[in-house]
Amino acid sequence: MAKQKGIVAIVGRPNTGKSSLFNRIIQEKKAIVEDKSGVTRDRIYGHSEWLTRQFMVIDTGGITLSDQPFAQEIRIQAEIAMQEADVIIFVLDYKTGITPDDEMVAKILYRTHKPVILAVNKYDHHTNDYQGYEYLSLGFDEPILISSTHGIGIGDLLDKVVHQLPTGEEKTDENQTRIAIIGKPNVGKSSLVNSILGQERMIVSDVAGTTRDAVDSVIKRDGKEYVLIDTAGLRRKGKIYEDIEKYSYLRTAAAINSADIVLLILDLSVKISDQDTNIGGIAFDEKKPIIIIGNKWDLIPDKEKAINHQTEEIRAYFKYLQYAKIIFVSATEKTRVYKIFDAVDEVNNALKRKIRTSVLNEVLNKAQLLNPAPNHNGGRLKIYYGSQVQAYLPTFVMFVNDPAYVHFSYKRYLENQIRLQFGFEGVPINIIFRERK
Repeated sequence: MAKQKGIVAIVGRPNTGKSSLFNRIIQEKKAIVEDKSGVTRDRIYGHSEWLTRQFMVIDTGGITLSDQPFAQEIRIQAEIAMQEADVIIFVLDYKTGITPDDEMVAKILYRTHKPVILAVNKYDHHTNDYQGYEYLSLGFDEPILISSTHGIGIGDLLDKVVHQLPTGEEKTDENQTRIAIIGKPNVGKSSLVNSILGQERMIVSDVAGTTRDAVDSVIKRDGKEYVLIDTAGLRRKGKIYEDIEKYSYLRTAAAINSADIVLLILDLSVKISDQDTNIGGIAFDEKKPIIIIGNKWDLIPDKEKAINHQTEEIRAYFKYLQYAKIIFVSATEKTRVYKIFDAVDEVNNALKRKIRTSVLNEVLNKAQLLNPAPNHNGGRLKIYYGSQVQAYLPTFVMFVNDPAYVHFSYKRYLENQIRLQFGFEGVPINIIFRERK
């Protein structure tokens, strides 16, 4: 089954350099960094890798005792981030020392029962008056001195983070498949879960955003166990009206992270929007197998004519998901709902499919004869041989004359040839090019 990424939350009072540290860890300037407290209001997440371990990083707004604008909302946001996290980095400011706000954050962290790493930021090598016992008074392990601006101590910090992360291999039941159900508000996610379970497990309402949290439900079918994770509906930032809705985004991302397969639910009664494609993009970025579910099929007139049109429209909007299966269902009328499990089983079988090296190379040789690689970066790609390697997703290593000669269109062509010949429908394929020594 899929190996889950760990989740690391960065928390602390305002203006300790949390966003600078976040940017340093993910190695891009994604968070807003400004020398003014309270700039980071919404939680931001990114991805990082250290010592071959991949993990998700969450940046949060500063928690404070004072009655500042958005202070309560930021505190709720940060507490939810802590709940979702496997490891928490508690950032303090070396220049100011421990403040009452730091002590308040420490009390919140005690209640999480999560591993907490103290990072004392804005440290300068030229400073000699460091008093470590001051920070030990907070009740955590010895802090790590860092400068997120200059990169001091970041490696030591990440070493400790990776050491504290879970292995991601806790789930050992091969008969259990975790399925995340995602989509924008009011597309019928909870109705679909209720239809599958045959009970009113979720609150179903015409009000968008009724489901706030990710909820797990278990169903057994044909000797197999499926865990359905219904997630909070996602909104664009400009459409967020209730404070608590700001905090559904990470929980949905965390649900995708923990899933083996993702169901992307669309409302067929309305036009596909950029919001739909953006939500699908989260699962795509996580390299998860995705099945697209067109819901509210009962509201579509002249279904025989509509099915081709709807399929073409979905393919046009989701160009990055050409491999994904598409199923049309009605959750309210329970029409074609159980075809979802057939598709999930087919995807699971594709994930487990192993191709013999000799057969794979026959396909690769034929593909090169039919369509030789174009000239790119001063040379033409030559594939000497390839083999499938052990991985959750179907992964193929191809040994070539020079990986720099690989054009993205030719990589896509090879992926399509492999998919066509071996039936990897519904799952992403990973191709790695390596120079033959």
